[in-house]
Amino acid sequence: MITKEEIIQVLKEYKDPEIGLDIWTLGLIYKVEIDYDYLKITMTFTSPFCPYGQTMVDDLKRIFLEKGIKKIDIEISFDPVWEPSEELKEILGF
Repeated sequence: MITKEEIIQVLKEYKDPEIGLDIWTLGLIYKVEIDYDYLKITMTFTSPFCPYGQTMVDDLKRIFLEKGIKKIDIEISFDPVWEPSEELKEILGF
């Protein structure tokens, strides 16, 4: 069985295709729930019009299926709307 720590590690390795930083550091992951072979991730995008949104969802589902998760739900939420942290703004050069 995959652990929550292993799931988080995958999220730390998956880079936002537009920004080039991982989605965990970007703060795009709001919640991770795991129950044996069921995984639910609540996440957001950097904007509601993110051109790579569906690609990211499809990639993450594929990655977790390959890791043995049988059922994966990825819920997209814009509540709250994503805002980069001050530290992230420095990294991104804002």
